[in-house]
Amino acid sequence: MAIDLSAAAIATKSDSPQPKSTATVTRQERIFFVERLTLLLETGHPLHVALQVLQSQSGISRLQRVAADIENEIAQGSSFARALEQHPNVFSKTFTNLVAAGEAGEFLPEVLNELVHMEEKADRLRSTIVSACSYPAFLVTFSVAVVAFVLIVVFPKFEVMFAAIHDQLPKTTLALMWASNMLTEHWAWICIAVVAGIGGIWLWARSVAGMTLIDRAKLRIPVLRTLFAEIYLIYTMRVISLSINHGVSVPEALQACREVVRNREFRALMDDVIKDVHEGKGISSGFGRSPFVPSLAKEMLATGDRAGELALVMRRLADFFDRELSRRLTAFSKVVEPFMLLVMGVVVGVIVTSLILPIFKLSKAVH
Repeated sequence: MAIDLSAAAIATKSDSPQPKSTATVTRQERIFFVERLTLLLETGHPLHVALQVLQSQSGISRLQRVAADIENEIAQGSSFARALEQHPNVFSKTFTNLVAAGEAGEFLPEVLNELVHMEEKADRLRSTIVSACSYPAFLVTFSVAVVAFVLIVVFPKFEVMFAAIHDQLPKTTLALMWASNMLTEHWAWICIAVVAGIGGIWLWARSVAGMTLIDRAKLRIPVLRTLFAEIYLIYTMRVISLSINHGVSVPEALQACREVVRNREFRALMDDVIKDVHEGKGISSGFGRSPFVPSLAKEMLATGDRAGELALVMRRLADFFDRELSRRLTAFSKVVEPFMLLVMGVVVGVIVTSLILPIFKLSKAVH
């Protein structure tokens, strides 16, 4: 039986509690908190007793403060979900919505257990992305450091030697000598320009126009579109599946899921899906019109709509895209690593030849 969150457990937005806490915890600390709380509830502990046990056993002062605040709110007559809303930096709106559904349907431990699994899967996905990008990022940083060292330390020592054959120097040597002079003579202005450029890009990226353009690029550029679409669909479909599976109505699940992904283009898609659902067209209608949703997802969602098995279909899709994304990232790292090594080899080769060729010319002139 579908639970209408707006009427059941978290009340209306007009009397929604105002956040009183700005405490923050890490993802691992939040997983630890929810996992221990779930275990205590499943073993028969009342909620307020479980929170007291967490205060004494967590060993993490931030978690102890959060547990104490939640216990105080519950002691004053607040529901668990409304108490969690006092800590928006720790528990997202999606989290509190699902907890509210669990309270209203009297299956809170099951919901908390599913939330732990979802957090752990999100953690694994994030680790996969970071590990796939870390080595290429290291190679880029190392290459830039080596080139900067050569230009600042090595090339100035050859400048006087090459002055005698300046007109006969290769173009690559002249270009590197110019870059070396710029770095050694105007390093302060270059540092200021780099810092100002990075600051300007950061401010632009945080502006409405910048965020809109970046969000659009993530879902329009061919290679990026596939990766980001799969990431967004994994998070979205897991939340919707979990919500529907635990009694949240489809419109409420979609509305809560709208806040999971911060990409404006994807939020516009979710708005279209919510509008279609309110008009009685079904979830698959909005997703089916999107250019960046894979055709497999469109077909399976249409099947789930017809069969009334959206929760099952979305969970299967999330698991499938999770595996596909891991495979793509592994393949990406395998392609990028040799490519970056090739680029480094070319850069080193250009620098070495730019030094060796003039030395050969000087030796010939001497002979």
